[in-house]
Amino acid sequence: MHSVPIASVPVRGSLDDFTVHRIYCIGRNFADHIREMGHAAPASSAPADRAPPVFFMKPADAVVANDTLIPYPRGTHDLHHEVELVVALGTDRDGIVETAEALDLVFGYSVGLDLTRRDLQANAKSKGLPWDVAKGFDRSAPIAPIVPVTLCGHPDGARLSLQVNGNTVQDAPLSDMLYSVPEVLHELSKLYDLRAGDLVFMGTPAGVGPLLPGDRYVAAVDGVAELRGGIA
Repeated sequence: MHSVPIASVPVRGSLDDFTVHRIYCIGRNFADHIREMGHAAPASSAPADRAPPVFFMKPADAVVANDTLIPYPRGTHDLHHEVELVVALGTDRDGIVETAEALDLVFGYSVGLDLTRRDLQANAKSKGLPWDVAKGFDRSAPIAPIVPVTLCGHPDGARLSLQVNGNTVQDAPLSDMLYSVPEVLHELSKLYDLRAGDLVFMGTPAGVGPLLPGDRYVAAVDGVAELRGGIA
């Protein structure tokens, strides 16, 4: 019988990898990105102003290691980058997790790209269809090694950025997120039992755009993690 490789991500300072259970992603978590995608953004991050969070998933084996050249994916002519803070969970929890307890589940943090087949997403949206194929494809989740909380703390005030071919294309403070890490975990727990091994991609700021064959990228959460790679 063919053995299936276990999806995992290296951990800084450890010989043990982080085994991936599920990859959750939140959409529309930065107001400037909501506007650039043609939607009305909330006036503030106050609960009364925000729309409910939008969640989607990627397969666990979509993770791609640091310093990897990714083949341009099939089925698209418009591959886009979306740089994101990634939260790695290290504790199981059944039922709803209150925001005051949510950070207790966090094992560490990283930075990743939510690669998107934008043309497939736009076509599906125009027809009112699901857009799973635009997000959940092979090698659609490049991610840097995970940094344990014991080494980096909780990076609430850090900046999230992406450079493509040396040019900064996305840059924003994590404080611009409409839903914070504890709030996202609380909202996720209303839908799923959270598990050690879950990765949560926290949404992207404005500046999303195409990645072309030959492009090289550097993504970072300042003071926490850096991801390098490119499109083959």
